Amino acid sequence: MANKQAAIDVVKRLQREGFQALLAGGCVRDMLLGRRPKDYDVATNARPEEVMALFPRTLEIGAKFGVVIVLARPKPVEVATFRAETGYQDGRHPETVTFTNAAEDASRRDFTINGMFYDPLREEVLDFVEGQADLARGLIRTIGAADERFDEDYLRMLRAVRFATELDFPIEPKTFAAIKKSAPRITAISGERIATELEMMLVHPNRGQGAALFFDSGLASAIFPRLAATANPRSAARNPQFGVKVLGRLRKRVDFALALAALFADCEPEEALGQCQVLKLSRDLTKHLRFLLTHRRRLLDDEMSLASLKKLLAQPYFLDLYELERATQKAAQDSDALAALGRLRRRVRSLRGVNVQPRRLLNGHDLIRLGAAPGPQVGQLAEELYIAQLEGHLHTKAQARQWATDWLTRHRD
Repeated sequence: MANKQAAIDVVKRLQREGFQALLAGGCVRDMLLGRRPKDYDVATNARPEEVMALFPRTLEIGAKFGVVIVLARPKPVEVATFRAETGYQDGRHPETVTFTNAAEDASRRDFTINGMFYDPLREEVLDFVEGQADLARGLIRTIGAADERFDEDYLRMLRAVRFATELDFPIEPKTFAAIKKSAPRITAISGERIATELEMMLVHPNRGQGAALFFDSGLASAIFPRLAATANPRSAARNPQFGVKVLGRLRKRVDFALALAALFADCEPEEALGQCQVLKLSRDLTKHLRFLLTHRRRLLDDEMSLASLKKLLAQPYFLDLYELERATQKAAQDSDALAALGRLRRRVRSLRGVNVQPRRLLNGHDLIRLGAAPGPQVGQLAEELYIAQLEGHLHTKAQARQWATDWLTRHRD
């Protein structure tokens, strides 16, 4: 649940004490668009120490930049003092922060549609940057000179593409030209921050359009410099932007791993995984992505054994693998591959109610007691025995013991 009422309560308290206090940024944009904001932030002319004196439970994180977290209920509220920032040397952090007024605070923000304030008590919009006009036009435009805004924070280039994706707005030509000019600088931003923006862009239903902008802006080649060079020569598409088409064919709701796998749909798995290292992905997300990339095209194998199919079905990522293959073949317009997927789908349906990951009939100790040598032989026998079980040839422990005994007889030196 968004923290709207908590934020309004903070505004009321600050105004009651004689300070100016307003809702700020993205929540104002979303309210004007009729969208539900994710969070409500407050901007004020009260200094951090004055905010902390008024509210008993606060966090000083970011206080030197004028930001205090008020631990309100049901969710904390970020309260930022109106400020101006100067001296960006690394494309990320200002060297100097000075406290100022609402108009100057708006002028240091990224895009016009994010630079408005709203007084919830007076029900009044304060717009110093023509944000309402750009909302009406449906336009992503920087506040002031685009080159300057992107020099202050390189991540704003990727945020522009993300906002264009989420809102389905075009990027104003001068703003887009500045992105293309400065795109190589995005690599100065940490992989984690890039991944956060990229995830929001790629999991959005409008991800196909967003990915096209991602390529056209030059940001894709800056973040993934070998993406174009790793197009799979065996692919019918042979197009480094084939992933854009695949993204556009995915179902509406997807997770980040599936979206990334689609983006790299025309690249070799290890090369794609190597490119994604820059994003500093979690171990679980990397595991998910690796599964999707390394098992592509397996679902098109009409000769896949029942045991192999059951093993795939037992994987938590099977549905994502199927979706990736379906979107890939739709993008490639490969009717034969789509027909093969249809046959696989019927095989999967026939297994409804079947335990595709049954408990093994015999364990390693059982096999050693039957005469298997500890070590590689036990592993090989256990695997082949389990395959026979998955294929439906074995149903009881007695059957499994007889099968294992016969196997050992055949494999005696």
